[in-house]
Amino acid sequence: MNHQIGRYIFGFGVGLLLAFFAYRWIVDPDPRVERLQQEAAVIAGRQLLHDTLNVGQIEIVDTLAPLRKVGKSYVFRVDDGWEVSGYYRRGPNDLWHPFLLTLDDNLLLLHLKVSDSALLSRASKHPNLEVLP
Repeated sequence: MNHQIGRYIFGFGVGLLLAFFAYRWIVDPDPRVERLQQEAAVIAGRQLLHDTLNVGQIEIVDTLAPLRKVGKSYVFRVDDGWEVSGYYRRGPNDLWHPFLLTLDDNLLLLHLKVSDSALLSRASKHPNLEVLP
């Protein structure tokens, strides 16, 4: 009889603890704020990629538009901003080209690294662009 009451009390206590932690996890605003900041960095990165490459219409695979067949993409907070990775291509007949954007806290371009030999001549004209063959 005492063991059965002890089990009920233990189960009730564990249930209360789980409910408390679940409630705290649900109402915690920090993950939502971080997600909004990540989305803002990716959206700004898309625009900066278009503006920097200036190759017309491109398809982009990133964390907001994932395509696992192409590859994984990431958005990371770094000490003084963000790093956004992904892939782009100029059309359906083009290969996917990986890119890595480094942005500051104000979402301004610090560095763009792409692997696209067609852009080798542009690397010398743009100080923030690094083109890998």
